[in-house]
Amino acid sequence: MMKTFVRRVTRALALAAAAAGLVGAGGCASYVTSDVTAFTAWSGGDVERTYTFKRTESQQNSIEQSTYEAQVADELSRYSFRPAAPPAAHYAIELQYGSRDATVVVRQPAYVDPWYGGPMGGPYWYRGYPSYGGWGMFPPPYVDQLYAIFMHGLTIRFTDRASGREVYKVTATTTGGSPSLVLAMPYLVRSALADFPLENGTTRVVRLPADLRAASNETAASNEKPVGSAARATPAAPAK
Repeated sequence: MMKTFVRRVTRALALAAAAAGLVGAGGCASYVTSDVTAFTAWSGGDVERTYTFKRTESQQNSIEQSTYEAQVADELSRYSFRPAAPPAAHYAIELQYGSRDATVVVRQPAYVDPWYGGPMGGPYWYRGYPSYGGWGMFPPPYVDQLYAIFMHGLTIRFTDRASGREVYKVTATTTGGSPSLVLAMPYLVRSALADFPLENGTTRVVRLPADLRAASNETAASNEKPVGSAARATPAAPAK
C-alpha cells in the first residue's frame, strides 16, 4: 500500500486543491481521483436487495458513523437497495474508514531574482555561473521542498446474513493536500459504489468532479485508464 502511496504523490500534489473540494482558477473544473479495488462473489440472484448496517463496538452511538452510513445508503438506493430491520435484511454492510498523513520530499529547481545581490547592481553570480534576465541561474540549483500529503480510505463489506459469507468487498482510497476525511468521504463513497457490482479482482481509477452537487445530473463516475492496464478492469494479484 505504501508503494501505491508514494507512486501517487506527484498526482496528489496537482490534485490537492480538488481534494479540498475547490475549483481551479479560471473556471476550469477540478477532479478528485480515487483508486478502487473490488473483490466479489456476487451471484446476482438476490430477489430483494435489503440490508442493515453492522457496527463495531467503537462505531456504536457514533454520529460520524451514522453520517457516513447515510451517504452509503443514498448511493445504494441507486441500485435498488433498501434498508431493513436486521431480522429481515438480506445483507449486513460494514464500513471501515480512516486517514493517514506523511511528509513527502520533492526535489525541484530553485530560481532567484537574477538582479538581486549582484556586485555593483549587476547580475547575481552563483558558484561562477551568471544569471541573466528572467532565466535564473544556469544550471539552476535544486532545493528539497516538503509537502504534507494525506491518504483517506473507505472499505465497504457486504455479508450474506443467512450464511455469514462475504459476498462483496470494495476499497476506495484518495490522496491530496486536505487532512479532512469528512470532505473526502462523499467522493470515496461514490467512487467505491460506481458501477456496482464490479468484477472480481477489479482495480481501476475513478475521477469525479470536485463539486459533486454541480455534477448531480452527470454520470456517476468517469473512468481514467491506468497506465499499462485495461480500460475497464485489471485482475489483482492473488493474496499471499
